[in-house]
Amino acid sequence: MLYNMFHGKIHRATVTQANLEYMGSITIDEDLLEMAGILPGERVQVVNNNNGERLETYTIAGKRGSGVICLNGAAARRAQVGDTVIIIAYAMMDKAEAESLVPKVVMVDEHNHPVKVRGTELEAEIG
Repeated sequence: MLYNMFHGKIHRATVTQANLEYMGSITIDEDLLEMAGILPGERVQVVNNNNGERLETYTIAGKRGSGVICLNGAAARRAQVGDTVIIIAYAMMDKAEAESLVPKVVMVDEHNHPVKVRGTELEAEIG
């Protein structure tokens, strides 16, 4: 059996752009992608903390150090600039891989600059 496990996350990023005219996807600062272990083109779930919207799309690497979080195409209708989102990537793995998995959680500041990378989430933790 394979398990679909979360392996990387960018926590509470701020949407910096919404580009309705682009074909689709989410553009993310390449530094953040690498820190979270998320590849360009990888399927991600985007959760909007401001309105509760959830969507799936794929990633595009944005300029390093820019802090860009840009929802493109139809996804641009699901968030406004300034909204806070959580970007989550999942991977299929066998039981041994799932049990030993330490996900990468990238915590960012209000400008989407990384402040901490960690591998745990605690019950009832805020922030």
